[in-house]
Amino acid sequence: MKIEKIETHLVRDLFLVEIITDNGIRGLGQSACWGFPEAVSAIVKKMIPLLVGQDPTNTEHISQLLYRSAPFKGSVLSGALSAIDIALWDIKAKKFQIPVWELLGGKVRDKVRLHLLLGGWDNQLPKEEGIFGAAKKAVAQGFTALKIDPLPDNYFDLSLEKLVKQTREYVGALREGAGDEVDIILEIHRKLTPMVAIHLAENLKEFNPMFYEDPIQIDSIISQGEIAQKVSIPVANGERMHSIWEFRELLTHGGPQYVRPDVGLAGGLTHTKKIAAIAESFHSAVVTHNFLGPILTAASVHLDVTIPNFITQEYTLADESEKHDFVNSTLKREGGYILLPDEIGLGVEIDQEKISKTPYSPRELHDAVPFRNDGSVAFSV
Repeated sequence: MKIEKIETHLVRDLFLVEIITDNGIRGLGQSACWGFPEAVSAIVKKMIPLLVGQDPTNTEHISQLLYRSAPFKGSVLSGALSAIDIALWDIKAKKFQIPVWELLGGKVRDKVRLHLLLGGWDNQLPKEEGIFGAAKKAVAQGFTALKIDPLPDNYFDLSLEKLVKQTREYVGALREGAGDEVDIILEIHRKLTPMVAIHLAENLKEFNPMFYEDPIQIDSIISQGEIAQKVSIPVANGERMHSIWEFRELLTHGGPQYVRPDVGLAGGLTHTKKIAAIAESFHSAVVTHNFLGPILTAASVHLDVTIPNFITQEYTLADESEKHDFVNSTLKREGGYILLPDEIGLGVEIDQEKISKTPYSPRELHDAVPFRNDGSVAFSV
């Protein structure tokens, strides 16, 4: 069996790849580099000559070949390699007529615990319509872990006193709605300076968050490790990291207690499985990152069921919405868990007719950049 053809898709704000073999097997993959999907597409197309004619079951060899094909690294390249790698594992499992997880070492669990994304700041809403009500609803649906971004919209222009007060009010409403049998997760989205991040964490520990995620910018691995050492609540990092070497350095420098690799950015299933093993050697738990739809959810779940130090999988109900109606998924969610997949391959397929009619609408990067009152970029430290 040889790779015969590669098809790429830019759809909604996503990049997808299909790899087709000479005996007609199609493998599906996706990149998590959502900021630059056009660049990811260009890299995948550049790599087609390296892929055509290869045996797609040689996943480790192809991973090494593509990663070492040029002396350049980064999220766009890694996003391209990840999409290709996921598609290759889909092909390999289809060849042997088994689910992907059986090729990754077999299962260590029968279902995958989810933490539901509940969004960000909405403290102006009435109690039952805000985060309190959303948490109660999610718990009633069976979710046992909930995640929010707790910072006020104008966090960057608030006094420290007001930032702490408003954030505590919001987290308190989440905890009240969730109750004490549900874990809460606080995603800071890399928004704070180290000094503010440390102070805020100490003021939130009474709510017993499961972890405090990406509190500072990801420019420095050393700085991220230092934060984990200086706060008394667990820290999670890694959703924007790409390699075993970055995760090794992060853990060597003192943190975090949880790592957050994304199979669509950290080298696909081949590389992310290695990251999980490195984390295990540091007694660090894995919380796989993903909010980009059912293809990456499926890839993540196949990994999750095989790694002993997995804790919980990020999940959004958008997976179940019309936004992703061009993907047919066989994953089964029961309450706050996804059951062990039993379909061959990843268990997801593209609806070719629907995807051909689905437009590409990339995100505008400037929409994600906040500015302070003085005109400076708020993320700058």
